[in-house]
Formats: sequence, structure tokens, C-alpha cells
Amino acid sequence: MNPSVELDLDLAFHVSIAVADATPAALAPLLGELRAFEYRRAVLPPLDPSRTDAAALRRVFADVELVPIAMTGQGPGADVSSEDDAERRAGAAVLRDAVDFAIAVGADQLNGVPYGRFGPPGGPTSRSALVRAAREVGAVADYAAGEGVAMTFEVLNRYETSAINTAEQAVEFVELSGSDNLRIHLDTFHMAIEEADMAGAIRAALPRLGYLELGQSGRGSLSTGVVDIAGVVRQALDDGYTGRWGVEAFSRSLVGSPAGDMLAIWRTPFDNALDLAADAARVVRRGWSESAQGRRAQRLARSHG
Repeated sequence: MNPSVELDLDLAFHVSIAVADATPAALAPLLGELRAFEYRRAVLPPLDPSRTDAAALRRVFADVELVPIAMTGQGPGADVSSEDDAERRAGAAVLRDAVDFAIAVGADQLNGVPYGRFGPPGGPTSRSALVRAAREVGAVADYAAGEGVAMTFEVLNRYETSAINTAEQAVEFVELSGSDNLRIHLDTFHMAIEEADMAGAIRAALPRLGYLELGQSGRGSLSTGVVDIAGVVRQALDDGYTGRWGVEAFSRSLVGSPAGDMLAIWRTPFDNALDLAADAARVVRRGWSESAQGRRAQRLARSHG
């Protein structure tokens, strides 16, 4: 592995790894450091567009030539899967506002859980609820694409939703949406719980996979845990994945209480976000360097050296 060869992957870092509040002042020093570790993007947590200075956030990212990824979700009284027409319309409005906010901060991608409420499910999600959600989310994805924003939806584990837990279900949701623009977001943390064959799940989602997030079993450093992150990177690349990548981890001392409670982060697996960022970049680089794409890049570098 030659670290002097440029890592040819579009890699993003979730800012909640490092800061509890994604204010411009808190983000400025972090974003500057991420550039040194070959990150090209940074993922924002869900923010309230009406209470966020989008212009200030945009300037902070532009100053360090890093690109933001915005995030959205649903909440009380605003749920695109609801039987209630008014609640469903409110949910769609929240998603459209999130697209507009993404544009305002300079993002060209919108992540999140747009298909329903996040949190411990009270029971199975009905087929009718999935169909309602898919239609609304698909319409917003088409609106977003018209504005230059790629909309993804994250596949979560069974403890966080009963709606979409596997890549197979995600592919079906895209089909139900009727949208050619909606993209799937897979996360190795959730896949380690739900998928019998992680590589097979990624292959199944490839035609619509827009974001592959790398997270360890214990939410800590990518080099420690039961998931072979470097192996996932290598295999996904060799199987033809060409989309964006993300790094996600959470530590109670850094993410803070409200988000920590929501995500069930009770421990502190790490206390230095920049060390984690550097470690993650090394793990990703190892997987890339072992892939056909990475080996080719290294051969070309040697031949021109």
C-alpha cells in the first residue's frame, strides 16, 4: 500500500462523530483537518432549516473546499407513511424543505430516513404504509433531482425501524416509489445485524446504491470490531460499486446526550474524533489498495515514478 498514491474514492465523514452541535464555529476546525485525511465531504446531522444559518454553514464548507451532505427525517405530525392525509402532506413538505436547505448549504446529496418515524418500532410496518411512504418519497426524490440533489434513504436495523431492514426490501421500496432518481443508502453497522451475506446485499442494491456507509459493530474505530471494513471496501469496488462512501461512528462523550439517547449510544468507544478519522481513512485506503481499482492506480503511479 502506497500512501503517496491519491485515494480515488469520494469519502465523507459524519460530523456527529466529533461535535454535538453542528454550528459553523464548531465545524470550522474539524472540516479543515478532514481535508488532510483525504475526505471530500462531511455529513451534517438533521437540522431545522428555520433555525439554521444556511449561508454561514455554506461559507464554512466552501472555505476548506469540502462539500456537505444534508440529512432529513420525519417527526410528530409529519410522516409520509401516515394514513392521515394532512400528516402525510406535512411529512412531504418537511422533505421538500430539506431539499431546499441542502441546496442552500451547497449540498448535492440528501441522506436520512425519509420514509417514516425513526425509533423503536411498536410493531410491523404495514404494506399500505410502505406504499404511501414510497410514493411520497419518490415524488420528493424527483423534485430533488430536478434541483441537482441526489436523495437517498438509509436502511436501518430492526431496533430502529420495522419498515426497511434489508437491501432486498430497499430495492422493493425503490420500485414502489416509481422514481428513477431515488437512491439506496446501506450501512455496514445495520447490515451486520440484518444481512446474512453483506457482500451479496451490496451487490443486490448496486443498480440503485448511492451511498455506502462504513460503521463498526460497536460504533467505534473502523479498525476494531467484527466487521471487516477493508474487505467490504475491496469487495464492493470489485463488484462494481462506483458511488460515494461514508464513515460513521458515535461516542457518548462527543455526540452528547440527546443524540446519544436517540441512537442508544451509552459508551465512549473513542474520545478523539480526529484519531478516528485518520484510522478510518487508513482502513478505507487498505481496502481500496487491495481492490482491482486500487492496484491499477498503484501500478500506474509506479510506472510514472
